[in-house]
Amino acid sequence: MIRLRAWQIKCVEKALSIYESQSHFLCQATPGAGKTVMVASVAKALFQRDKIDFVICFSPSRAVADGVATTFGHILGRSFNGQIGAAGGSYTYQSMDTLPEELWQVLREYRVLVVLDEIHHCSGVVWENSSIGNSWGRTILEKIQGRARYTMALSGTPWRTDDSPIVLSHYKTCNGRISCDYEYGLQQAISEGVCRAPKIALTDNREISLKSDELGCKTFASISESLKNEHITYSDFLFRDEVIDQMLSEASAKLTSIRKHTPLAGGLVVAASVAHAEQIEGRLAATGEHPIIVNYQTPEAQRIISNFKASSDRWIISVGMISEGTDIPRLQVCCHLSRIRTELHFRQVLGRILRRQPEDPADTSAWLYVLAEPNLAEFARRIGEDLPGEKVVSFVPNSETLGTQKSKAMKFYQDNNFAFTLNLEDQSSVDDSGQAGKIADEEEVDLCISNQYWNEVLALFATSN
Repeated sequence: MIRLRAWQIKCVEKALSIYESQSHFLCQATPGAGKTVMVASVAKALFQRDKIDFVICFSPSRAVADGVATTFGHILGRSFNGQIGAAGGSYTYQSMDTLPEELWQVLREYRVLVVLDEIHHCSGVVWENSSIGNSWGRTILEKIQGRARYTMALSGTPWRTDDSPIVLSHYKTCNGRISCDYEYGLQQAISEGVCRAPKIALTDNREISLKSDELGCKTFASISESLKNEHITYSDFLFRDEVIDQMLSEASAKLTSIRKHTPLAGGLVVAASVAHAEQIEGRLAATGEHPIIVNYQTPEAQRIISNFKASSDRWIISVGMISEGTDIPRLQVCCHLSRIRTELHFRQVLGRILRRQPEDPADTSAWLYVLAEPNLAEFARRIGEDLPGEKVVSFVPNSETLGTQKSKAMKFYQDNNFAFTLNLEDQSSVDDSGQAGKIADEEEVDLCISNQYWNEVLALFATSN
C-alpha cells in the first residue's frame, strides 16, 4: 500500500471537494513531486464513492503512459490496460487521432474521469462553436470537454513557450496568469523532503577568441559576450569537444562524489541530436565510462530506459526521450547540452533529477550543468519562481491561417478582458532546428576556446549538503 505524502492528501481532498460543484481540476505540482500517485488516489476515491465507471489517461509519451498505467493498476488494484474488465486505459496524446470510435463512445455512455498529464502540451479555446489551438487541444475540446464526467489536468510547468492558452484552463484577467486549483511548488517540496534541492553550475570561459578577415581577432571574456558578436552561435559551443569534455569532467567528478554515499546514483546527458549523442558517448568512453544511449530512433528504447532505471550504470545519454515525465529517481546529475533554450524545456530537464529517494537521508541535492548562455542563465536564476513572470496570454497563429486565427483570438481575449499580444518573432533562438542563436555570417570564423573555464554555482534553496 502506498502511503500518500501530506501534499497529495490535501490535493486529493481539494479535488474531491471541487468535483462536488464542477467537473474540471488543474493541479500544478513541481516535477518529481508524485502527481501520478495523487491523481490515481483521486480515481480510487471516486470509484469508492460510485462516482465513475472508468478512467482514461493521456500523456505526451509512451514511456510516461506506461508508467501511468503501472501506477494506476497498483493503486486501484485492477488491470489498467484498456481491455474489457479493466478500470481504464493509458494512452498518448499522439494516439488520439487513431483511437477507435468505441473509446470516445465510452465518454458519452459512461461516467469517465479523464486525466490529462502535462496539459501544457495542449493549447486551445472555443470561439463561436469552433475550436482554435493545436491538434491535441482541439481533440480535447471536441471529444472530451462536456462529455467526460470529470477531467483532471496535471503539469509541473503550466505555461507554453508560445504563451498560447492551455486547453480547459482559466486565466486571471488582471495579468493573464493561469489559475490552478492546487499548487505545490518546488520550495515547499524541498522543505518537506519530497524533492532534492537543485544546484545549477553555469559553465563559462574567460578567454574566447574569434578570428576572420572581417573581424580581425577579437577576444571575449564570457560566452554571453561572444554570442553578442553574431558571428557564432550557441551550437558552435555545444559541439566542441573541449566544451563537452569540460562539462563531462565536472559532472563526472560530482557523480563520483555522490556515489560514495549513494552508490546507485546516475547521470543524464541531454544531447542535441543523434550525432551529438554519439560524439558525447565517444568523449565519455575515452575517460573509461560506458554510457547508455537512447533516442527516438533506438529500437526498444523504453526497455533500455527501464533497464537503466534498475541498473547501477553511471550515465545515460538521451535525445528527446528523458526530458519530461520519465521517472528515474536515481538520476542525480545532469548535463544540459540540448539546442532547445526555452524555460519550459529547461525546467522539465531539471525535473528529471529532482525526485528524491526517501530511503536515503543523504539524497538531498541535485546537480545540473549548463553553459552560461544568457537565456539559460536567466532561467536558472528564476527556478525559485514556480510560475515565473507575469504571464500575458497570447495566441500564436499558424501562418497559413493568420488572418482568421488572429481575428478570432483577438475577439476571444477582448471579450474576456485578457491582454492580447501577437508574437511573430523568429523562434530560431529557442528551438531544436539547428539554428540556435542568431544566424552566423557566411564568412568563415575561427573560434578558439581557452582552458580558462569557471563555474558559477547557483544554490537556490538552503540545504544541509
